[in-house]
Amino acid sequence: MKTLVSANDTLTLWTFLVVWAAVSIWLEQKYKWAATLTGCMIALLGAMFLANVGIVPLDAPAYDMVWVYVIPLAVPLLLFDANICRIWKESGRTLISFHFAAVGTIIGTTIATFLFYKNIPEMRGLIAMFCGTYIGGSVNLAAMKDVFSVSSEMTSAAIVADNFVMAAYFFVLMIIPALAFFRKNYKMSYEDKLSASGASTEESKNRAALYWGRKEISLKDIAGSLAMTFLIVLVSTKVADVLGNVLAEGFVRSILSQKYLLITAITVFGATCFPKFFGNLKGAKEIGTFFIHIFFVVIGVPASLFLILSESPMLFVYTSIILLINLLVTLGLGKLFGFDLEELMVSCNATAGGPTTAAAMAIAKGWHDLVIPAMLVGVWGYVIGNYIAFMLTNYLSSVLSL
Repeated sequence: MKTLVSANDTLTLWTFLVVWAAVSIWLEQKYKWAATLTGCMIALLGAMFLANVGIVPLDAPAYDMVWVYVIPLAVPLLLFDANICRIWKESGRTLISFHFAAVGTIIGTTIATFLFYKNIPEMRGLIAMFCGTYIGGSVNLAAMKDVFSVSSEMTSAAIVADNFVMAAYFFVLMIIPALAFFRKNYKMSYEDKLSASGASTEESKNRAALYWGRKEISLKDIAGSLAMTFLIVLVSTKVADVLGNVLAEGFVRSILSQKYLLITAITVFGATCFPKFFGNLKGAKEIGTFFIHIFFVVIGVPASLFLILSESPMLFVYTSIILLINLLVTLGLGKLFGFDLEELMVSCNATAGGPTTAAAMAIAKGWHDLVIPAMLVGVWGYVIGNYIAFMLTNYLSSVLSL
């Protein structure tokens, strides 16, 4: 399809990626409806619209640069807070409910795979991508796509299915707390607290803006954050290449030769063992979150509805089953163990979208006490998502001979 902007016009496309990511963040912090939708979803949906009406191309070298450089650099920036001791200490019950949702993803991926493995090509890579993305968010989808060398055509179809289903899922998660059935059958301590405080609609307009408000960040902070990020990505990539050539074929080689798994391991080790150093790298979360908004623009671009309906309609069903079971397992275990509905919804959001969308949901809903836990458990999803996806993929591949 001929587009207004050529696929080879790299400068214009990079300008589009950065500007639309910035506009999405501005809208989220300016308007309540946008904060409810979240900046990440605005970035994604806007890119989908512009691509489908022929403004920007569905595929371009500029987009590949985001996959190759921006995503690896975003991972350490978002993991500088991944001090495992702090996550376990400060996330409280939300961390437990997050694992309910993660178990739901594992069960859902397993069931969906048994149902459709004969009907969908490249299933091995898709298991990893969808299990990873529905435990740790879209960054893990990018990592698993790289680990299992999924074709660009199947990646585009998978991203389209993920985008549409994830957007619908976020909408469901936002409305569930307002439904009478759930209000009657689940504890809602955070909503009760919000009602008791008498917070008005006017007061809640700029929750996103307040959370992402100005902070004291120096040139040294920016330089240190970016330098450490580039260093971690470089070391991880080089070590992965060397180990891939040196180690014999086997499970250990398959783990240690993947740069994303090493990036995660090295960053989490540093954040846990040297929390003061990494904790003082101010601005890392803001830069990493902006990179993630750029990524959401990129994953929205190839979302051609015609492509998914004509080539891989089964992916819609496949992803829907995973997230439906994710929700049902979370609600079931949450009810059994007496968890608040708000904790369960934030946890489901964190598994599907990652820390940025989970925190955005808590901010938009006014669940202030859940914002930090939402961010922390989302980061925890980054940490464990790739490893769980990798192991589940190898297990199901052996069972189903994929």
